[in-house]
Amino acid sequence: MFSEQFKVRFCETDGLAHVSNTVLVQWFETAREPIFRIFSPELDLKNWPLILASYQVDFLKQIYYGEMVDVKTYISRLGNSAFDVYQEVWQNQQKSATGLTTMVNFDYQLQKAKPIDANIRTLLMEHIIEL
Repeated sequence: MFSEQFKVRFCETDGLAHVSNTVLVQWFETAREPIFRIFSPELDLKNWPLILASYQVDFLKQIYYGEMVDVKTYISRLGNSAFDVYQEVWQNQQKSATGLTTMVNFDYQLQKAKPIDANIRTLLMEHIIEL
């Protein structure tokens, strides 16, 4: 599991003083950076190996301004060329949201998916969770 903490910023809230629903997608992407580094340690955008195929966010509780959140990131499925990233947002010891993102190891020159290398697969397996 990877873990990333964020302090909820004022600009991330709406008129009801809770976090806007669009913010969680940004937090989830930022918290996936350690996974991105497994594929591209230097985060070389000219040789980027991943493409986002889909994502889903489920809102379980309101998340409020001025308090820390912890985003936990796991691998929940590992296929030949695609994998699912499962994430949770916690605030005040309560799970407040979950996200599921499907990523594909992608060859941009050939415009098609490619198998995940064995060494990368091993590193991803260290963060697997069964749902």
